[in-house]
Amino acid sequence: MGLLDQMAGQILGSLAGDGKAAGTEVGATSGVGPAVLQAVMALIQNSEGGLGGLLARLAQGGLAEQVASWVGGGVNLPVSGEQLAAAVGRQLMEVVSRQSGLGSEELAQGLASALPQVVDKLTPDGAVPPSDVLLQQGLAALTGLFGSRA
Repeated sequence: MGLLDQMAGQILGSLAGDGKAAGTEVGATSGVGPAVLQAVMALIQNSEGGLGGLLARLAQGGLAEQVASWVGGGVNLPVSGEQLAAAVGRQLMEVVSRQSGLGSEELAQGLASALPQVVDKLTPDGAVPPSDVLLQQGLAALTGLFGSRA
């Protein structure tokens, strides 16, 4: 199993709340399913600049403290679906909604639950990767896992 497969497995395992990923409590992220994870991937992929661009957009949208906590060590500060939708913007939320098949409210709530954890897992060293290459490969691995379940 390659590094990217391991990363994808750890992200999925921890978000599924199975307790297999290091530091993850069983049931800690209940309600995060494949559609929500696909929505997170779509949000990152549709953001100019990938993960870094998305995080900058969220910070500029009033979520700088939350974003810093997701990237840095320690506890991930929560965000509401309404806060996240406002920071992301209506147009991008509509694109992600169409791609994921989730309604706007379900999408916002799902992203609010999953995005902090995904960002935390994608930034294990406390910094956004300097290149989107690794991120794109990781997202491709995740896409491959969900390709037939959408």
